[in-house]
Amino acid sequence: MNMKPMDLQELEKRFQEKIDKEIKIEPNDWMPDEYRKTLIRQISQHAHSEIVGMLPEGNWITRAPNLRRKAVLLAKVQDEAGHGLYLYSSVETLGADREATIDDLHSGKAKYSSIFNYPAVTWADIGTIGWLVDGAAIMNQVALCRCSYGPYARGMVKICKEESFHQRQGFESLVTLCNGTPTQKAMAQDAMNRFWWPSLMMFGPSDDESPNSAQSMKWKIKRFSNDELRQSFVDATVPQAEILGLTIPDPNLKWNEETGHYDFSPINWDEFWQVVKGNGPCNKERIEARTKAKEEGMWVREAAMAYAEKRALKKTA
Repeated sequence: MNMKPMDLQELEKRFQEKIDKEIKIEPNDWMPDEYRKTLIRQISQHAHSEIVGMLPEGNWITRAPNLRRKAVLLAKVQDEAGHGLYLYSSVETLGADREATIDDLHSGKAKYSSIFNYPAVTWADIGTIGWLVDGAAIMNQVALCRCSYGPYARGMVKICKEESFHQRQGFESLVTLCNGTPTQKAMAQDAMNRFWWPSLMMFGPSDDESPNSAQSMKWKIKRFSNDELRQSFVDATVPQAEILGLTIPDPNLKWNEETGHYDFSPINWDEFWQVVKGNGPCNKERIEARTKAKEEGMWVREAAMAYAEKRALKKTA
C-alpha cells in the first residue's frame, strides 16, 4: 500500500513511541521494513547457529566417557535442536519463509556464529564449549528476553533457561577434569587456550565496526552493544577460571581499579573476518553437513506432505 510521506512519518513516530514505552511489537502490528529485515536477519542467524552448533557436540555423543555424560550431552544437543525450531518459528511470524532462510545458510548468503567453525578435538572441548560458548550466549541472550519484538523475546525466556543448564553442565565437566590427573588438567587448559579468543569474538565486531548496532539499540532489538556484552563476559568469566585453576591465555589480562573491569588484549579481528567470510577451520565441513542433512531428509518431508494432502482430500470427500 502506497503511503504519503507524512503518513509514514506518523507511523514511524508511533512505532518508536510504543517501543520507548516498552510495549512489545507483535506480528500483526505495523513496523518499518528495516525493522522487519533486521529481525529476520538476526533471528534466522540465531536459528542457524543453534542448528550448526549441534554438529561439534553431536560428534562426541558416542565417545562420551560414561553413560551419565552421554545422557547429559544428548539432552543438550536435543535442546539446541528445539531452540532452532523456536527461532525458525519466530522468524516465520515476520513473513519469512523457513526453507528460504535455510537455503540462504547453505548458499553462504546467511551467516551463523563464528564459534562453530572451530573443531572440538578432545572431550575437554565439550566442557569448554558448555562453559565459555554457552556462557557467552547467555550473556547476549538474557538481554534478548527484553527484545522489543514479542515472539522473539518470549522464545528467548525458555531458551535462556536451558542455556543456563548447558553452561552448568560444561563447568561441572571441567571441574571434574581440573581435579583429575595432570593429563586431564592439561587437556582442559589446552581447550581453554583454543576457545578463549573465539568465545570473545562471538559477540561480533567492535562497536565502531558494527554499523547496525545503534539502530538496533534504538529499536530495542539489542539492549547492549557488542563491546559492552564482551566486557561483561570477561568480568564474569575470569573468577570462574580462577576457581577451575585454569590460566586465561592473555598476558595482558588484569583488573583495572579505575574502570572496575578487567583489561584484556586486542582481539585478532583479521581471524574473525576470515572465519565470517567462510575461511575458518570447519566452515566448509559445517555447511556440507547441513546441506547433506536437508538433501537426505527430503524424502521424509515429501512423504509427510503427501500424507497430509491425502488426509485432507479424504476428509473433504
